[in-house]
Amino acid sequence: MAETVLRLTNITKRFGPLVANDSISLELAAGEVIALLGENGAGKTTLMNILFGHYVADEGTVEAFGKLLPPGDPRAALDAGIGMVHQHFTLADNMTVLENIALGTQSPWSWKLDRSGARARIRKLSEDFGLAVDPDKTVAQLSVGERQRVEILKALYRNARILILDEPTAVLTPLETDALFATLKMLVAKGMSIIFISHKMHEVMAVSNRVMVLRGGKLVGGRETAGATRQELAALMVGQEVAFPPVEAVPRGEELFSLENVSTTPRAGGSALHNVSLSLYGGVITGLAGVSGNGQAALAALLSGTEKPLSGQIRIAGGEVSAWSPREALARGIARVPEDRHAVGSIGDMSVTENVISERYRSERFSRHGFMDWKAARAFAEELIRDYDVKCPSPDARIRLLSGGNMQKLILGRALDPDPVVILANQPTRGLDVGAVAYVHKKLLEARARGAAILLISEDLDEILSLSDEVRVIFKGRLSSPSQRGERSVQEIGELMAGHGIGEAA
Repeated sequence: MAETVLRLTNITKRFGPLVANDSISLELAAGEVIALLGENGAGKTTLMNILFGHYVADEGTVEAFGKLLPPGDPRAALDAGIGMVHQHFTLADNMTVLENIALGTQSPWSWKLDRSGARARIRKLSEDFGLAVDPDKTVAQLSVGERQRVEILKALYRNARILILDEPTAVLTPLETDALFATLKMLVAKGMSIIFISHKMHEVMAVSNRVMVLRGGKLVGGRETAGATRQELAALMVGQEVAFPPVEAVPRGEELFSLENVSTTPRAGGSALHNVSLSLYGGVITGLAGVSGNGQAALAALLSGTEKPLSGQIRIAGGEVSAWSPREALARGIARVPEDRHAVGSIGDMSVTENVISERYRSERFSRHGFMDWKAARAFAEELIRDYDVKCPSPDARIRLLSGGNMQKLILGRALDPDPVVILANQPTRGLDVGAVAYVHKKLLEARARGAAILLISEDLDEILSLSDEVRVIFKGRLSSPSQRGERSVQEIGELMAGHGIGEAA
């Protein structure tokens, strides 16, 4: 039997009446990969925060390499050899790779960083684990895959022997995902132990030895990966069988929205659009694949009216649009499910009711002679809570208190009522569990069947391929030629995502 390197015993954490973790116990062995699965709000993040000392458990203990970790002490977790790679990278773009990795590792009494020693150690770690990266490049110059390598190197540089990976492939191309899995195999071969948090079943099955499932704050099951099935694990996560909706053939309708040779102003943190032409048709889901930062944000802003074209034309139902704004986009029947449900899709300290009417509070449905009709607004919120099965204390609860999946259901309900003409679904299932993903897919397919045109922007290639009637790939603000369902292989799309085949003249 391999040595137990991490032991969590009877971890319980309460937030008022809510029991986020209910007497959870698990063990991690040396050289083992455990996948941690669970619905949004199941307690995974709370458990990891307790492990790292960000939260203090009400009951229970954390033990690493035979020693109890003091509660509420992140430094103790780091010193014990526990490292974590977050889904959203924690890197300073204006600093070099070397500076990001070495930051915080030197003695506070040292007035100068030993750059030559740090550089040599980073290069050695890079070679040993297949994490090729230039220590002297700034992070702003790196691809998404390279940034993830830097995050892993940060943990290895601090002598981590236990590595927690939170949704590590969320923003990677298929080729980058393969490279990450190859690195994980090397880490495990050298004795590293890993907790792998993901919603992608095929990845869990590919990299883990065991799967532990949380539901409603409780550990409801554990399985050896070799003997488990995706269907079994999905049912454990949500408490029932999960059925994804079939994608049935729908007649293609008229062109409802188009861009003709559109370019946009350069923006920080992502590519501008360059001479982009795109048509969206009724009854058609157009999937846009690409690595984050390649122009998806500019295209989404353009469609939702928050950005105007620098050149080129926008057409709706064949007619040119001159004045373009968010209000005009809403008036023309364009609905959006924004990429960031926290920063853009909602206002955390406002109630559920206030959030669900926020885009239409001036409409006749919710306004009477310049005064808000709060009775109608609350009734609409209650309707969405019921129809979209939102787990929510009340329509008056602050929306920030909801889990990501429940918040996303409300945003989706807000966007789809009344029936929109065009739907921008920007990362609609990012970070959602398998049950919530199936629900979002069902609602998008229902809108497609009603004749809506849908632009699906997603970094999840499986989602793009399963839902889209037509697939485009974006790279550095340029679009590939369209391909119909099944026309291009995963490898071909992955190559396009890496820029091969989408040149300056595309």
